[in-house]
Amino acid sequence: MSNSRPQIAALAAAGGQVPAYVTTFAAPPATQYCIVIPVINEGERLGRLLARMGALDLPAAADIIVVDGGSRDGSVTTGGLRKHRVSALLVKTGPGRLSAQLRCAYAFALERGYRGVVTIDGNDKDDPGAIAGFLSALDAGIDFVQGSRFVPGGVAEHTPWVREWAIRLIHAPLLSIASGHRWTDTTQGFRAYSRRLLADSRVAPLRDVFMDYELLAYLSYRAPRLGFRCIELATARRYPERGPAPTHIVGLRGNLNLLRTLLRACTGGYNPAAPPATTG
Repeated sequence: MSNSRPQIAALAAAGGQVPAYVTTFAAPPATQYCIVIPVINEGERLGRLLARMGALDLPAAADIIVVDGGSRDGSVTTGGLRKHRVSALLVKTGPGRLSAQLRCAYAFALERGYRGVVTIDGNDKDDPGAIAGFLSALDAGIDFVQGSRFVPGGVAEHTPWVREWAIRLIHAPLLSIASGHRWTDTTQGFRAYSRRLLADSRVAPLRDVFMDYELLAYLSYRAPRLGFRCIELATARRYPERGPAPTHIVGLRGNLNLLRTLLRACTGGYNPAAPPATTG
């Protein structure tokens, strides 16, 4: 890791708790932004997404970082990723699911000095054509960009009806009320964050409390409450017309856990502890 004091300070301010991971390969940073793709057993979907990103020449605009949660399907190989101009492959070896993977990637990005991070799921549901707009927003000083299929210009195809109405009637309204910022599409991970947001000690995303899917709801709540500049941009999310939806949140237990996470986030349950008061 770098010995740069600003990078070390940023990691400490962000919480400094990072799951164990291995850097399988990493090229030196070539751009000021990075695109983080969390994956686990995505099969051919990951290759299709990377091919679409390559066709848009996105590797020239932002370094692509794949963070693997322990795939066993052969979809994450050094040769295959390098063919698609992936800049780095991180493999999480510590415990946890999506939030743990993201903490690995955010720590890596902060340590390497990137100005901002775009995240997109590796299951090829999201249209990477929106990433250029995300990067432009970061350039303009926006701290948090949320992709939304439900704003004008957005596209939602074959979204499971239970999921769509849970987002529209429960998840997005509760986070909107709690955060003071109107959100429409709060469960998807197609987002962008500024370095300023990720490195702020009042946000502190690098904490062990974020192991499963907590980090997404927490940042949607915390960032507006602290006055960071937040917007939604139109995106397209397409589920397969037939067959099971590509998702890792399944069953009654998975959805109940998501609801518990939402309620805890909306009541400040993931906020970092306030620093002790000083006397003098």
